[in-house]
Amino acid sequence: MAFRIKGSHIAALVIAGAVIGWMGTGNIVVGGQANSANATPPPAERQNSEDALFKVRYVTVNPEIRPDILLVRGRTQADAIVPVRAETGGTIEKRLVSKGDRVEAGDLVCQLDRGVRERAVDRALAAHDQAVFDYEGAVALREKGFASETRLKALKAALDSASATLDEARHELSYTDITATASGVVQDPIAEIGDNLSSGDVCITLINTDPMLFVGQVSERQIGPIDVGDAVVVQPITGETVAGNIRYIAPSADAATRTFLIEVEMPNPDKLLRDGVTAAAQIELDGAEAYRIRPSWLTLSDDGAIGVRVIGENDAVAFMPLTIVAHTQETMWVTGLEPGTKVISVGQDYVTAGQTVEPVAAEIAATSKDDVRS
Repeated sequence: MAFRIKGSHIAALVIAGAVIGWMGTGNIVVGGQANSANATPPPAERQNSEDALFKVRYVTVNPEIRPDILLVRGRTQADAIVPVRAETGGTIEKRLVSKGDRVEAGDLVCQLDRGVRERAVDRALAAHDQAVFDYEGAVALREKGFASETRLKALKAALDSASATLDEARHELSYTDITATASGVVQDPIAEIGDNLSSGDVCITLINTDPMLFVGQVSERQIGPIDVGDAVVVQPITGETVAGNIRYIAPSADAATRTFLIEVEMPNPDKLLRDGVTAAAQIELDGAEAYRIRPSWLTLSDDGAIGVRVIGENDAVAFMPLTIVAHTQETMWVTGLEPGTKVISVGQDYVTAGQTVEPVAAEIAATSKDDVRS
């Protein structure tokens, strides 16, 4: 019976022959290391270029005068809110203005019923005319010797009294015309036609919004540097930005809050600013020296202190802790550096204190192809 070779036997013989031939070449790799002279060594045993220094980018910083801004929150307030009051009692017969009208000082705004007071003036005028007639007649008789000096003096006193009574009646009548005591815009509270007013009751209310004021409170720790006349920028919540000046600082603090009231005067000729709007005021104070850096330059020391890594003597890296004075999204103001310090701006997280590096100035790195890691 003929012997038949299966396909699996043939495949096994081919594989075995290939292995025997490969082992005969002598290129056996042990632990990932090839014996061939032309083979590339693996990373663990590859020649490391330790003689090439790590490159970092740096920026030389110097102190600057940091603008110091005091932020005060408060609200807008009209310069004056003046109630126009009746000086006598009576019923409102006419009101010549409405809410929102612009009124100038001296304008007639309300009229009270004049009837009784007009009659009083007529009576006083008649009495005055009679007193004048009696006195002038007595003067004529006195010149002819038919009237005594005593009677002449009595009639003169009666004339003076009648004149005073007439003046009082006319003055009382004038009170029925209520005029504005200031300029402004009419607002509530406002009386209606037919209302009965007593002396001192409000006919209309005037609000003067030019200038407009900003009022706010400044803490006792911050009140020292500011003074009357200081420039202020006010930003109401409605979106406007208005320049003004401090016109008043309270001489004593509020007993409850220990804060001082300030008033900032702002021009408002177009009446764009309204009374009672939430606002914030920025007062620029005398600045102090600080260093301006970017937040991305910051790093942490091994003990958790915040600071920057700098280039020291012989290009050795050093860590300098900082005190953050102020910051925005793009800029930080710090203290703790010295003039001319070379702060590492790129690569600071890949080096350690004491390590010697190859520093590249930021202005040079921006125009070169140096491989500075970030």
